[in-house]
Amino acid sequence: MTDRFVIDVVSDVICPWCFLGKRRLDKALSMVDGVEFFVRWRPFMLDPTIPPAGLDRTQYLTAKFGPERVKTIHDPLIAAGAELGVPFNFDAITRTPNTLDAHRLIRWSHTIERQHDMAERLFMAYWAEGLDVSDHQVLAKCAGETGINAAQIAELLASEQDVEEVKTEIQHSTDIGVTGVPTFILGQSYALVGAQSPEVLADAIGRVVKELAE
Repeated sequence: MTDRFVIDVVSDVICPWCFLGKRRLDKALSMVDGVEFFVRWRPFMLDPTIPPAGLDRTQYLTAKFGPERVKTIHDPLIAAGAELGVPFNFDAITRTPNTLDAHRLIRWSHTIERQHDMAERLFMAYWAEGLDVSDHQVLAKCAGETGINAAQIAELLASEQDVEEVKTEIQHSTDIGVTGVPTFILGQSYALVGAQSPEVLADAIGRVVKELAE
């Protein structure tokens, strides 16, 4: 792991720009030659006030943005997502979930280096399939589909394992100045905020790789 270039991605599963950012990062990594990458996912909560049971999505968005803006709020995402085949299916989503348990699952997938795959699966589950990614059965099933022991994950989710650790890590992101996601931390030294284009990401990664090698 020490010989790989580390990219930390601060993200929330219910952030559509984070899904787009993940796909753009994948494209960017394919554009950088001769470098082995290790992508780590760091938790962030767009709205930590969302209750464990989640909220009705339409009501939540209307209260947050107003009825007029809600009508067109997804248009930029649909257009941007089409570039890389990001299958946003906003009509399928009925709930805005609390993502603490989803972040616990991503944390556990680190032990077998499946974080990147797990993040992709959870993004797909929520944004393409409209699944409730706070539901333990949904999370365990997603884990199994990503090559992780689903029964073990179900047991862990039913416990308080790593709840405080994830909350601490979320707070750490705030403490170091993360206010928006996705945030890409390149080589533990340079931060890039927002779902930047693959070209911008690839250029930044290339420059940081070069700087750290000097």
